[in-house]
Amino acid sequence: MHLKFSLGELPGIVLKLISEAGSKRTIALRGSMGAGKTTLVHAFCDVLGVKDAVGSPTFSIINEYGTTAGPVYHIDCYRLRDEQEAIDAGVEDCLYSGNWCFVEWPEKIPHLLPQETMKIFLERQEDGSRLLTF
Repeated sequence: MHLKFSLGELPGIVLKLISEAGSKRTIALRGSMGAGKTTLVHAFCDVLGVKDAVGSPTFSIINEYGTTAGPVYHIDCYRLRDEQEAIDAGVEDCLYSGNWCFVEWPEKIPHLLPQETMKIFLERQEDGSRLLTF
């Protein structure tokens, strides 16, 4: 499915994606730098009730945010060398926790992702909108 949207439409897009995800709790986000992966995670966190400041975990690798329903994990695999480094950092524990887990640059850890992962590809369009494919 393809969805074209502007930043102002993100809350509605996130609600649709949550509905489409069903029981899946791991969301793999692919796209080039600046495509809007972190912005999309921020919108998911808003809808899920995260009160903490949401930022990119590029250097920390994993950010954990609290909600009344349990933690939400935001993982950025960009700087990881291999899957063993991801395991050592605790990525696998997050992925199989049963909690919401958003993974940027999932192509770095293809064998660690749960089979039931929702895969999203984001592209920035010339008009500034985004095209989301899942």
